[in-house]
Amino acid sequence: MKFPEDLKYTEEHEWVRDNGDGTVTVGITDFAQGELGDIVFVELEPEGSEFEKDDVMGTVEAVKTVSDLFSPVSGEIAEINEKLEDDPELVNTDPYGDGWMVKIKLSDASELDSLMTAEAYKDMVA
Repeated sequence: MKFPEDLKYTEEHEWVRDNGDGTVTVGITDFAQGELGDIVFVELEPEGSEFEKDDVMGTVEAVKTVSDLFSPVSGEIAEINEKLEDDPELVNTDPYGDGWMVKIKLSDASELDSLMTAEAYKDMVA
């Protein structure tokens, strides 16, 4: 399992990459995709949707289950990963790369400070 050091993590198994421009990229962790199994469908709220931290912003459907996707920060969806419409298994094969879910325009960058480091997340799931 991979736990990239440059990312932040949530207890709900999302990862967050600070893009340095007031936006973050969000996806689910390698651990989460492994627990879910083969991803068959990803449903995300549309661009422009606004969320508070911990609001549900979509769902990830696997062969065995459906899991909510929680917003790790407050903000507005700036972009959704359109590749997932035709190729949802990218979440399984490349969770930290092409399998990203959304980009969020931050409304409160200080919320990033409340997210877990790679080491803390690894300790939680180990």
